[in-house]
Amino acid sequence: MIPLNLPTYPIKLSGTRQKPTIFDILRRKYVALTPEEWVRQHFIHFLIEHKGYPSSLLANEVPLKIGDKSLRADSVLYDRDIKPRIIMEYKAPSIPLTSQVLNQVSNYNRLLHVDYVIISNGLQHLCCKMDYANQQYVVMEDIPSYQDIQ
Repeated sequence: MIPLNLPTYPIKLSGTRQKPTIFDILRRKYVALTPEEWVRQHFIHFLIEHKGYPSSLLANEVPLKIGDKSLRADSVLYDRDIKPRIIMEYKAPSIPLTSQVLNQVSNYNRLLHVDYVIISNGLQHLCCKMDYANQQYVVMEDIPSYQDIQ
């Protein structure tokens, strides 16, 4: 896997050469090591270790249902009342962050009504604060710390 624009952490790998796995600290199990999972694990560690996000309020692979369609949000941060606050969508490093990716996470937000959405391919990251009054996203300079979103 390629180096990302995220801090490193003590990565736990397992599996075989043909089917490598990486330990997911939120799901507490080894999962298939894909380029997207590589980004997810680095980003989650970044949020916990560098931005102060409580791991107990984060979840990976959150099931969503839109009509008869079943989807999964890559990661969600909840508040202490179990209300979703941030939706995160990850892409492989080879996938550019386009408006199409932002539209994907926007569809998830129709269900969750969060305060922030974040998209990352591990090389670039985009965080937007929701402005529901004006029906738009406000692009932020940086990923906020947990303390800043309280």
